[in-house]
Amino acid sequence: MKTNGFNHKKRFGQNFISDANYLKSLVAAAGITGDDNVLEIGAGAGGLTRALADAAKYVVAYEIDRDLEPVLTAALAGLQNVRLIFADALKADVTEILSYFSQITNEDKRRTPHYKLVANLPYYITTPLIFKFLDAPGCAETSVMIQKEVAERLTAREGTEDYGVLTVAVAVSADVKILKRVDRKLFYPVPDVDSAFVSIKRNENKFQISDRALLSRLIKCAFAMRRKTLANNLTAGFSMTRAEAEELLKSAKLPPAVRGEALPPEKFVELAALIGFLQN
Repeated sequence: MKTNGFNHKKRFGQNFISDANYLKSLVAAAGITGDDNVLEIGAGAGGLTRALADAAKYVVAYEIDRDLEPVLTAALAGLQNVRLIFADALKADVTEILSYFSQITNEDKRRTPHYKLVANLPYYITTPLIFKFLDAPGCAETSVMIQKEVAERLTAREGTEDYGVLTVAVAVSADVKILKRVDRKLFYPVPDVDSAFVSIKRNENKFQISDRALLSRLIKCAFAMRRKTLANNLTAGFSMTRAEAEELLKSAKLPPAVRGEALPPEKFVELAALIGFLQN
């Protein structure tokens, strides 16, 4: 970066790790092997990209900052299994991303090629990127470096302050685990917060969900006014009467004064199914 006169840009949330051994440990924690195709979001200075390329079958790396092109050209010199794309991954179509892996895989063309997403994410795109790839075709697992507080929300238990929409929305579709807690001093420039490396592994058989849109609506509704009871939120979010909301909770074996933050993910799935039944 110094050789190429690169200056970090705050608007892109650029905080890089240069410790090659630590980057290798992240790749190992993500479980990357020679059988894996990997999507990297935010190639940055190329340190993680190179570590991924050394371990994986193929890497497709997105980078939004064109000024990093000479840096990445030097950092990734000699690697034959990396495709670098200068574009905003948040705006990229997931089917377009999948096509890059279709071009290099030798699998049956009728099958969707699988890949793992690994990234040191700029904090400002964490939540939209997680949801973009949570149900994306071909994306089997996501391992991302995120702000420690977000990692704690993702892995929170019901009844705690950190438990909320993000927790439940991810938990109903995936299994989440903190792989590593990462000190801010490992980054340059040093950010204002500590980080965590988190695994989000899709689990399609975790729950039987008939209407994901309805479930998503229920989750947002339950936490819309956190201090109010779930019955109150249901009357506002689903145009129910108080009696109808309390009858719904009774059917789910829940007390009338329960709050959304007290419900584990499986109860949200059960409630959504009951609402769907009543609406039909």
